[in-house]
Amino acid sequence: MPITSKYSDEKFENILTEVAAVLEKHGAGPDLSLMIAGNIVTNVINDRVGRGQRKAIAEKFAQALLSSIDE
Repeated sequence: MPITSKYSDEKFENILTEVAAVLEKHGAGPDLSLMIAGNIVTNVINDRVGRGQRKAIAEKFAQALLSSIDE
């Protein structure tokens, strides 16, 4: 069963395009881009997820990341 999002594809794509443009503007290579993305994820989890759920959310995020990359 496909996963449906409460966010529109348009909204998601617009934000993704803007973030990618900022990284490109600053010449962020893969290593810096991943460091920034990792810090954003960490901040979102620490600031917006309850303490008791943080580890489970981080593990689910890591699993989703691993399943989404091409080998």
